[in-house]
Amino acid sequence: MKLVGRASRVFIRLVDGEMRELGFAMGQLPVLVSLKGGKALSQAELARLAHVEQPSMAQLLNRMERDGLVERVADPDDKRSRLISLTPAAARKMPKAKALLDARTVEALDGFSAAEAEQLTALLQRLNANLDRMEGGEGEPVEPGGAG
Repeated sequence: MKLVGRASRVFIRLVDGEMRELGFAMGQLPVLVSLKGGKALSQAELARLAHVEQPSMAQLLNRMERDGLVERVADPDDKRSRLISLTPAAARKMPKAKALLDARTVEALDGFSAAEAEQLTALLQRLNANLDRMEGGEGEPVEPGGAG
């Protein structure tokens, strides 16, 4: 597990500066990925998907709203609730961020065969599913080669 943690920390450190040049931060990735399809979600749903507590998600969303990345709109089904969606400006920048992450992932996997990269992805998906079960969650699907 130390190796997984180290790989994650180093990758985040390497990519975060480039992401910030696009107006994003690596810590925002779970929210960005969850909202990229255009569907607005509640803060509670985003917290569940990102595996963080509600107060942490509230702080993250406040910063993202301040930076013009997300907007909150009234939930048509529950006027007391707000739904979060990407701003048009953030949505326009998402393809560049994905291309950056994809390019850095290719670099990180330099020297791996296609079969080894697929095997690594499958093993990490199983590891995450096990950890989700231990945490009491169901486990979220992860996009192959994605940021999950």
